[in-house]
Amino acid sequence: MSALEQAKRPTPATIDVSAAAGAYRVVIGRDLLDEADVYVRQAAGDANAVLIVADRTVAALGYAQRVEAALSRAFARVATVVVPAGESSKSFAQATELYGECVRAGLDRKSLIVALGGGVVGDLAGFVAATFMRGVDFVQMPTTLLAHDSSIGGKVGVNLPEGKNLVGAFHAPRLVLYDVAALQTLPRDQVASGLAEAVKHGVIRDPELFGFIESAAPQLLECSPELMTELLLRSCRVKVDVIQVDERETGLRAILNFGHTVGHAVEAQFYGELQHGAAVAIGMVAETRLARALGMTDAAFEERLIAVLRACGLPTEVPDLATDPDVEEQIVGRMRLDKKGEGRNLAFVLPRGLGEIELVRSVDEPLVRAALRASR
Repeated sequence: MSALEQAKRPTPATIDVSAAAGAYRVVIGRDLLDEADVYVRQAAGDANAVLIVADRTVAALGYAQRVEAALSRAFARVATVVVPAGESSKSFAQATELYGECVRAGLDRKSLIVALGGGVVGDLAGFVAATFMRGVDFVQMPTTLLAHDSSIGGKVGVNLPEGKNLVGAFHAPRLVLYDVAALQTLPRDQVASGLAEAVKHGVIRDPELFGFIESAAPQLLECSPELMTELLLRSCRVKVDVIQVDERETGLRAILNFGHTVGHAVEAQFYGELQHGAAVAIGMVAETRLARALGMTDAAFEERLIAVLRACGLPTEVPDLATDPDVEEQIVGRMRLDKKGEGRNLAFVLPRGLGEIELVRSVDEPLVRAALRASR
């Protein structure tokens, strides 16, 4: 049976999520933005006003206007604010501007913020929702593939100059509404970036998902709606299964950070040059090599991981290590700021094989450097 035949299922598909602040639903399907009023009204209860936060790319594509038109059928007051696209918007300065927009839009504790866009918008708008008037409801409407990971689970926040996501909160959405039709406007590198997080989910929890990506990588890069719905359903289920056991990242949820200790450091080092998923792909390979050095996994697993990442159009090696001696030093320094570490130890989520992962609290620095420098 082909991957496309496997993906033939009714849409929209739904996943129900249990959260401390209340249950919510993930809805995945095609052309959902124009029906946003139906889903948001069901989820938002007695919300009296809505502020849509979108970035300039999303607004230029007409998505913000479509969502505002749909929500205006269900809510008396709907306003839209557009923020700059890119990671620089995940800042206190941008959050402060949004607080002002909330006031000007007349939001109160019974109001709703809608995050329409990628992971940056979701994290930023969610952080504002978590802190404005000590917390208002919000809805995630992802328009990128990468955002399928960040839109579920309630982790929201902003960056500091010293690192990503160092200030934030846990604030679960009331709804995640995922329109796969929006993915068809994504550049290929952004699709590849999102596939990296799906590969991660396959490694940590779902070997069948990993195999699905192996068999369908070319079609996934073309954003086939049926395949994307299937991919998102499977990948989001992994995230949901983990967070329902460990909502506030006290134990199991740490496995979702596979590839991210190295990945976040690489992303910061090459800010503006690498997509988040590309950096995570590099991180997954480096951390798998580290696992090999510790005797936790074997060469066959490493080779299979590298093959699927390359099939998804993703890099697997740290840039510039051979030509710039400062790159390694700076990346290791950035890794010491990772939130999983204690006392600036180097901590990693490392694979033993497909579906088997382990948090190692402290790894000797020479092993980490050797994993970064491993030859192609």
